[in-house]
Order: sequence, then C-alpha cells, then structure tokens
Amino acid sequence: MSVPQQTLESLIEEPSLFKQLGLRDWLWAAVVLAATAFLFAQYGNGMDGYEIGILAMSAPSLIGLGWYWKAFQPYALAVAAFSLLGIWLYDGSYANAEVVFGLKFLVSSQSAVMWMSALFVMATVTYLGGLVANNEFTLKTGSALTWAALIMGMTGLMVRWYETYLVDPEFGHIPVSNLYEVFILFSLITGLLYLFYEGRYKNRSLGGFVLLVISAAVGFLLWYSVSRDADKILPLVPALKSYWMKIHVPANFVGYGSFALAAMVSVAYLLKERGQRVNPNGMMATRLPSLDMLDDVTYKAIALGFAFFTVATILGAMWAAEAWGGYWSWDPKETWALIVWLNYAAWLHLRFSKGWRGTPMAWWAIVGLFVTLFAFLGVNMFLSGLHSYGEL
Repeated sequence: MSVPQQTLESLIEEPSLFKQLGLRDWLWAAVVLAATAFLFAQYGNGMDGYEIGILAMSAPSLIGLGWYWKAFQPYALAVAAFSLLGIWLYDGSYANAEVVFGLKFLVSSQSAVMWMSALFVMATVTYLGGLVANNEFTLKTGSALTWAALIMGMTGLMVRWYETYLVDPEFGHIPVSNLYEVFILFSLITGLLYLFYEGRYKNRSLGGFVLLVISAAVGFLLWYSVSRDADKILPLVPALKSYWMKIHVPANFVGYGSFALAAMVSVAYLLKERGQRVNPNGMMATRLPSLDMLDDVTYKAIALGFAFFTVATILGAMWAAEAWGGYWSWDPKETWALIVWLNYAAWLHLRFSKGWRGTPMAWWAIVGLFVTLFAFLGVNMFLSGLHSYGEL
C-alpha cells in the first residue's frame, strides 16, 4: 500500500527535536553541565554512590526540562544567581544573617520565603482583579508577580540547604524534611505547574483560582512559622537521614501540586458551566476558558500527578524497607497514601474506559483534593504512627 505524497512531504519537512533547538538551548545545556561538573568536583568526595547518581540524573533532566519549557531556563538562572548571592554574603558564617543587609532583607532563607509569601498573595489579588476587570495588562502583572514569587521561594530553599550546613555540618540536609519546608515546596511546585499550563494554553484567567490554594498554603506556612518557630534549623531524626528523602519527597509533592491544580481548575469548570446555564453573558461564562480546555487541563494535571505519586509511593516503600525493615506496615500515612492513589486511579480509569468527563469529574477532582489534604496534613494533625516526626 502506497503512502500519500502529502504524508511523505510532511514527514520529510517535519523538523527533529534537535533541529528545533537554538543557540540559547545549547548554551543552557552547557551551563547545566558545567554546573554539574563543578558540584561534582567541589563536593564529590563527600557524596555516596546514590547521591552521585542523583546528581548525574539531575543534569539531563534539567536540560530536557529547559528545552521543553523555554521559560524554565531564565527562571533557573535567576534562582541560581540569587542563591549564589546568598551563599557569597554568608561568607561561611551563619551569624551574618542578622548583620548583612542583603541577607537580612533579601536572600537569607527566611527573608526569601517572606518575599515569596507576599508576592504570591499580591499575585493572587492581581490575577483576580485582572479577571474581574477583564484587563490583560493586570493579568500579565499577575504572571510576573508569580514568577518573582517562585524565584524567591526557590532561592529560599536553596539558601536554606546551605544554611543547614552552616548551623552544623551534622545538621546538613536537603530542605524537605518538615512541614515548614514542604509547604514551601508545595507552593513552588503548584506555581510552576500552573505557569507551565498558562504558557502552554496562552490563557491567564485561571491564575486567581490556582493561586488561591497557594495563598492558603502561604497562610498556613506563616502561621506555622510564627506560632511554632518552625523555620528554625534542627537536626534530622534518624529515619530521615537517607538519600531516599531527596527523591521521594519531591516526587510526592509533584503529585500533591498537580492534584491541587486540577481541583482549582475544576472549580473554574463548575463556575463556567453554571455561568453558561444561568447567565450566558456574565463574567464566568465569557471570561473563563472553554469547558473543553478546562477539562483537558484537569485531566493532564491528574495524569501527571498520578504518575509522580505512583513513583513516590514505590520509593517510599523502598525507603520504609531500609528504615523500618518492611515495605508496608499500614501506618496511617501509608494507608491514606494508598487511598489517595486509589482515588485518582479510579478517576483515570473511568476517564479512559467509560469516557467520563464534565461536571461529575470536576466535582470528583475537588473532593480528591480534600482526600489528598487529609493524607498530607490531616494525618499529621489527628493520627500518629511511624511518620509522627511530621506532626504539628
């Protein structure tokens, strides 16, 4: 059977991935590889085999992400610049955090997180104002504020990582070990995922919805920091002194962030659907994206989150076997993680096999967020178990 001439021409003319890459993309790859080589030369002697493997895998992952999502390149470079500025200002002394102006008011971990918090709230208000006013410039300002918040938040985590070693080399750890640190991580991942889809669909009207959940996380973070002195750097409990933490926790929070994004987009879906029925000329009916787009974003976010959450659950089981001698112990955290997994597995199964979509699936995604929230936070508040080191 012959192939149509038009199809042959389209295959010939279709550019490969590498042909689509420009000079900036190759420079990005060179910078990432150079940074990886520097880190290995500087700190390789203190790394074990697993940490060297994580570092080696991080380089192609960052290069690929930067190639696939061009906006990630300047973001990562800005984070690197601010983080290096913070490290340079510390000059090897943690006491400088209280006396050096740039640290005290800008790039110490605590200052950077405060900037992140303020910028996220400002971005939420700006996005909502832009939606109500139907003003594109205001919406663009919301995007800019969100990028700024993400830069400061990631800078805060990177500098905090360095600070853990300044306080005491024995304390040194990746900053994903307690609720204070993972709430920052959750805010950053959710914000990055939102901006990715914002750029992909070229629509900013969902910013106010998604950033509401980030602002709620920021509110909890500030309360937790002030009332419990949670920003204080403490030594890790023995169970957390593991290389598994470096990959299990971030993968887990890609899942949590994706599920949160899907839920807030589903809120917009329900408002859009009701607006079309009740007031076809109203704000919700005319200014929010189409129902098909909202449904598509929800599906893709849940699919991405489910993939990462599955990987995180497997990694968690391997970590449990090393720390506690068994892959699964029906600890409350493990049990609720399984409930979350089954919930989204069922959502995706019915989407694929039965073609379910629309209003019922939007409501399900919202309910799924509350299930996830209990697994993330409720278990720490109301239940005890092997994961009690994460309690409030």
